[in-house]
Amino acid sequence: MKIPFEDLLCSITSAAKDILGDALRGVYLHGSLAMGCFNPEKSDIDLLLVINREMTDAQKRRFMEIVVELNARAPKKGLELSVVKEEVCRHFVYPTPFELHFSPAHLAWWQGDPEDYVRRMNGTDPDLAAHFMIVRKYGIALTGPNPEKVFGEVPREAYLDSIRQDVENAAEDVSDNPVYVILNLCRVIAYVKENLVLSKRQGGEWGLANLPDKYHVLIRDALDTYRGDAAIEFDTVLAQEFCWEMQKNT
Repeated sequence: MKIPFEDLLCSITSAAKDILGDALRGVYLHGSLAMGCFNPEKSDIDLLLVINREMTDAQKRRFMEIVVELNARAPKKGLELSVVKEEVCRHFVYPTPFELHFSPAHLAWWQGDPEDYVRRMNGTDPDLAAHFMIVRKYGIALTGPNPEKVFGEVPREAYLDSIRQDVENAAEDVSDNPVYVILNLCRVIAYVKENLVLSKRQGGEWGLANLPDKYHVLIRDALDTYRGDAAIEFDTVLAQEFCWEMQKNT
Protein backbone atom coordinates (compact mmCIF):
# COMPACT_ATOMS: atom_id res chain seq x y z
CA MET A 1 0.00 0.00 0.00
CA LYS A 2 1.36 3.40 -0.97
CA ILE A 3 1.98 5.73 2.00
CA PRO A 4 0.86 9.35 1.56
CA PHE A 5 3.81 11.73 1.13
CA GLU A 6 5.99 8.77 0.16
CA ASP A 7 8.31 10.95 -1.93
CA LEU A 8 8.87 13.26 1.04
CA LEU A 9 9.58 10.32 3.35
CA CYS A 10 12.02 8.89 0.82
CA SER A 11 13.84 12.23 0.65
CA ILE A 12 14.20 12.39 4.44
CA THR A 13 15.41 8.79 4.60
CA SER A 14 17.89 9.36 1.80
CA ALA A 15 19.27 12.47 3.52
CA ALA A 16 19.65 10.57 6.81
CA LYS A 17 21.54 7.75 5.08
CA ASP A 18 23.80 10.18 3.24
CA ILE A 19 24.66 12.28 6.28
CA LEU A 20 24.79 9.63 8.99
CA GLY A 21 26.16 6.67 7.05
CA ASP A 22 26.61 3.53 9.12
CA ALA A 23 25.64 5.43 12.29
CA LEU A 24 22.02 5.27 11.12
CA ARG A 25 20.19 2.27 12.57
CA GLY A 26 16.74 3.07 11.17
CA VAL A 27 14.11 5.64 10.24
CA TYR A 28 10.63 4.96 11.62
CA LEU A 29 7.26 6.47 10.77
CA HIS A 30 4.76 6.65 13.61
CA GLY A 31 1.73 8.76 14.54
CA SER A 32 -1.42 9.16 12.46
CA LEU A 33 0.24 8.42 9.12
CA ALA A 34 1.37 5.01 10.37
CA MET A 35 -1.93 4.39 12.19
CA GLY A 36 -4.16 4.99 9.18
CA CYS A 37 -5.96 8.13 10.38
CA PHE A 38 -3.91 10.87 8.74
CA ASN A 39 -5.63 14.14 7.81
CA PRO A 40 -3.39 16.51 5.80
CA GLU A 41 -5.17 19.55 7.26
CA LYS A 42 -4.81 18.48 10.90
CA SER A 43 -1.98 15.95 11.17
CA ASP A 44 1.78 16.23 11.15
CA ILE A 45 4.26 13.63 9.91
CA ASP A 46 5.96 11.92 12.85
CA LEU A 47 9.38 10.30 12.56
CA LEU A 48 12.00 8.74 14.81
CA LEU A 49 15.58 8.33 13.62
CA VAL A 50 17.71 5.83 15.54
CA ILE A 51 21.51 6.11 15.57
CA ASN A 52 24.21 3.97 17.14
CA ARG A 53 26.59 6.83 18.00
CA GLU A 54 26.45 10.57 18.56
CA MET A 55 25.89 12.97 15.69
CA THR A 56 28.55 15.62 15.18
CA ASP A 57 27.51 19.26 15.12
CA ALA A 58 28.36 19.33 11.41
CA GLN A 59 26.03 16.38 10.77
CA LYS A 60 23.26 18.02 12.78
CA ARG A 61 23.56 21.23 10.80
CA ARG A 62 23.55 19.49 7.41
CA PHE A 63 20.60 17.35 8.38
CA MET A 64 18.63 20.28 9.77
CA GLU A 65 19.17 22.28 6.60
CA ILE A 66 17.56 19.48 4.59
CA VAL A 67 14.77 18.88 7.13
CA VAL A 68 13.77 22.55 7.08
CA GLU A 69 13.77 22.53 3.28
CA LEU A 70 11.61 19.39 3.21
CA ASN A 71 9.29 20.75 5.89
CA ALA A 72 8.10 23.29 3.31
CA ARG A 73 6.81 20.33 1.25
CA ALA A 74 5.06 18.72 4.22
CA PRO A 75 1.35 19.06 5.07
CA LYS A 76 0.06 22.07 6.96
CA LYS A 77 1.28 20.97 10.41
CA GLY A 78 4.69 19.98 9.07
CA LEU A 79 7.28 17.45 10.17
CA GLU A 80 8.02 16.38 13.71
CA LEU A 81 11.06 14.21 14.25
CA SER A 82 13.50 13.18 16.94
CA VAL A 83 16.91 11.54 16.67
CA VAL A 84 17.61 9.06 19.47
CA LYS A 85 20.35 6.59 20.30
CA GLU A 86 19.70 2.90 19.86
CA GLU A 87 20.79 2.16 23.43
CA VAL A 88 17.85 4.10 24.93
CA CYS A 89 15.41 2.49 22.50
CA ARG A 90 16.41 -1.07 23.26
CA HIS A 91 16.81 -0.53 27.01
CA PHE A 92 14.19 2.12 27.65
CA VAL A 93 15.11 5.20 29.68
CA TYR A 94 12.55 7.67 31.06
CA PRO A 95 12.42 10.57 30.51
CA THR A 96 14.06 9.63 27.25
CA PRO A 97 17.22 11.36 26.00
CA PHE A 98 17.29 12.69 22.43
CA GLU A 99 20.15 13.92 20.26
CA LEU A 100 18.20 16.29 18.00
CA HIS A 101 14.59 17.36 17.53
CA PHE A 102 12.64 19.36 14.98
CA SER A 103 9.08 20.61 14.75
CA PRO A 104 7.66 23.77 13.17
CA ALA A 105 7.34 25.22 16.67
CA HIS A 106 11.14 25.53 16.71
CA LEU A 107 11.58 26.80 13.17
CA ALA A 108 12.12 30.44 14.20
CA TRP A 109 14.89 29.39 16.61
CA TRP A 110 16.69 27.50 13.85
CA GLN A 111 16.31 30.33 11.37
CA GLY A 112 17.49 32.92 13.88
CA ASP A 113 20.53 31.09 15.28
CA PRO A 114 21.34 27.70 13.73
CA GLU A 115 24.56 27.31 15.71
CA ASP A 116 22.71 27.77 19.00
CA TYR A 117 20.02 25.35 17.82
CA VAL A 118 22.58 22.67 16.98
CA ARG A 119 24.35 23.17 20.29
CA ARG A 120 21.32 23.23 22.57
CA MET A 121 18.55 21.20 20.87
CA ASN A 122 19.07 18.02 22.89
CA GLY A 123 18.11 16.73 26.31
CA THR A 124 15.22 14.57 27.51
CA ASP A 125 11.60 14.43 26.39
CA PRO A 126 8.82 12.57 28.24
CA ASP A 127 6.75 12.55 25.02
CA LEU A 128 9.16 9.97 23.60
CA ALA A 129 7.68 7.29 25.85
CA ALA A 130 4.39 7.65 23.97
CA HIS A 131 6.18 7.81 20.62
CA PHE A 132 8.15 4.64 21.37
CA MET A 133 4.98 2.81 22.39
CA ILE A 134 3.24 3.84 19.16
CA VAL A 135 6.20 3.01 16.93
CA ARG A 136 6.57 -0.40 18.55
CA LYS A 137 2.88 -1.20 18.00
CA TYR A 138 2.11 0.60 14.72
CA GLY A 139 5.40 1.96 13.35
CA ILE A 140 6.68 1.52 9.82
CA ALA A 141 10.40 1.07 9.12
CA LEU A 142 11.37 3.33 6.23
CA THR A 143 14.83 1.87 6.54
CA GLY A 144 16.32 -0.47 9.13
CA PRO A 145 15.02 -3.48 11.10
CA ASN A 146 11.38 -3.89 12.11
CA PRO A 147 10.49 -1.62 15.05
CA GLU A 148 10.12 -4.43 17.60
CA LYS A 149 13.78 -5.39 16.97
CA VAL A 150 14.98 -1.90 17.86
CA PHE A 151 12.46 -0.60 20.43
CA GLY A 152 12.12 -2.46 23.71
CA GLU A 153 9.09 -2.56 25.96
CA VAL A 154 7.93 0.76 27.42
CA PRO A 155 6.85 0.29 31.06
CA ARG A 156 3.21 1.07 31.76
CA GLU A 157 4.11 3.73 34.33
CA ALA A 158 6.31 5.62 31.85
CA TYR A 159 3.75 5.52 29.04
CA LEU A 160 0.97 6.56 31.39
CA ASP A 161 2.99 9.46 32.79
CA SER A 162 3.81 10.58 29.24
CA ILE A 163 0.21 10.64 28.02
CA ARG A 164 -1.06 12.15 31.28
CA GLN A 165 1.31 15.08 30.83
CA ASP A 166 -0.20 15.66 27.41
CA VAL A 167 -3.63 16.31 28.96
CA GLU A 168 -2.71 17.81 32.33
CA ASN A 169 -4.07 21.24 31.29
CA ALA A 170 -7.04 19.85 29.38
CA ALA A 171 -9.71 22.08 30.95
CA GLU A 172 -7.69 25.20 30.14
CA ASP A 173 -6.74 24.04 26.62
CA VAL A 174 -10.04 22.64 25.42
CA SER A 175 -11.49 26.00 24.37
CA ASP A 176 -8.61 26.63 21.96
CA ASN A 177 -8.07 23.07 20.74
CA PRO A 178 -11.19 21.00 21.46
CA VAL A 179 -10.59 18.23 18.93
CA TYR A 180 -7.08 17.44 20.13
CA VAL A 181 -8.00 17.60 23.83
CA ILE A 182 -11.25 15.60 23.62
CA LEU A 183 -9.84 12.78 21.50
CA ASN A 184 -6.62 12.63 23.50
CA LEU A 185 -8.55 12.33 26.76
CA CYS A 186 -10.54 9.45 25.27
CA ARG A 187 -7.43 7.53 24.39
CA VAL A 188 -5.84 8.20 27.78
CA ILE A 189 -8.91 6.80 29.53
CA ALA A 190 -8.90 3.80 27.15
CA TYR A 191 -5.36 3.02 28.24
CA VAL A 192 -6.08 3.55 31.95
CA LYS A 193 -9.13 1.29 31.86
CA GLU A 194 -8.21 -1.32 29.24
CA ASN A 195 -4.48 -0.91 28.42
CA LEU A 196 -5.39 0.06 24.86
CA VAL A 197 -2.86 2.01 22.80
CA LEU A 198 -5.01 3.96 20.35
CA SER A 199 -4.89 6.73 17.79
CA LYS A 200 -6.99 9.85 18.32
CA ARG A 201 -9.64 8.48 15.99
CA GLN A 202 -9.67 5.10 17.70
CA GLY A 203 -9.79 6.86 21.06
CA GLY A 204 -12.88 8.80 20.03
CA GLU A 205 -14.55 5.64 18.75
CA TRP A 206 -13.75 3.91 22.04
CA GLY A 207 -15.17 6.91 23.89
CA LEU A 208 -18.49 6.66 22.04
CA ALA A 209 -18.73 3.01 23.03
CA ASN A 210 -17.62 3.37 26.65
CA LEU A 211 -18.05 6.89 28.06
CA PRO A 212 -21.27 8.49 29.40
CA ASP A 213 -23.94 9.32 26.82
CA LYS A 214 -24.03 13.02 27.76
CA TYR A 215 -20.53 13.43 26.28
CA HIS A 216 -21.24 11.64 23.00
CA VAL A 217 -22.14 14.84 21.16
CA LEU A 218 -18.73 16.28 22.06
CA ILE A 219 -16.88 13.15 21.00
CA ARG A 220 -18.85 12.81 17.73
CA ASP A 221 -18.22 16.46 16.90
CA ALA A 222 -14.51 16.04 17.64
CA LEU A 223 -14.35 12.94 15.42
CA ASP A 224 -16.23 14.62 12.58
CA THR A 225 -13.94 17.65 12.69
CA TYR A 226 -10.85 15.44 12.92
CA ARG A 227 -11.97 13.48 9.86
CA GLY A 228 -12.21 16.69 7.89
CA ASP A 229 -15.83 17.77 8.12
CA ALA A 230 -16.67 21.44 8.58
CA ALA A 231 -15.49 23.02 11.83
CA ILE A 232 -18.05 22.71 14.62
CA GLU A 233 -18.71 25.11 17.48
CA PHE A 234 -18.24 23.15 20.69
CA ASP A 235 -20.17 23.65 23.92
CA THR A 236 -17.35 25.06 26.07
CA VAL A 237 -19.11 24.42 29.39
CA LEU A 238 -19.79 20.78 28.52
CA ALA A 239 -16.26 20.36 27.14
CA GLN A 240 -14.72 21.63 30.38
CA GLU A 241 -16.99 19.37 32.42
CA PHE A 242 -15.84 16.45 30.24
CA CYS A 243 -12.20 17.35 30.90
CA TRP A 244 -12.65 17.57 34.65
CA GLU A 245 -14.52 14.27 34.83
CA MET A 246 -12.06 12.42 32.60
CA GLN A 247 -9.06 13.74 34.52
CA LYS A 248 -10.48 12.29 37.73
CA ASN A 249 -10.00 8.89 36.10
CA THR A 250 -6.48 9.39 34.78
